Amino acid sequence: MLPKENRLAKIRDFNLVIKHGRWANGAFLDIKYVELAKIQTYFPKKIDLESFKKQLKLAFSVGLKVSKSAVKRNRVRRQMREVVRLLIKEGKIKEGYYVLFTAKPDVLTKDFAEISQEMNLLLNKAKIIKL
Repeated sequence: MLPKENRLAKIRDFNLVIKHGRWANGAFLDIKYVELAKIQTYFPKKIDLESFKKQLKLAFSVGLKVSKSAVKRNRVRRQMREVVRLLIKEGKIKEGYYVLFTAKPDVLTKDFAEISQEMNLLLNKAKIIKL
């Protein structure tokens, strides 16, 4: 599981990512991300701006188009979550971003190593990962 402070949960945060985010596309995963320092007009009024800019929140989406089976969708979600958990533990992901990972149907045929490699590639493409 991801730590609670790293989970993208509020509807306003999802709306922020969807409205202001940028896409990075891969073979079987996509990410939509937003850099918080660049969209200060959308910040909540009663909040400390410096601590808000230093957040890192992530969400994972595996829709019904990937598989009708909840077991398969949850397995993919768990694998993606584990990759990100390890990256956060190692301190390789930059702070100041909201990130939404979206799976494509081809992800079901991939193993953990391929999913990890694809996620690292996408985070690198979006310049979210520290090298």
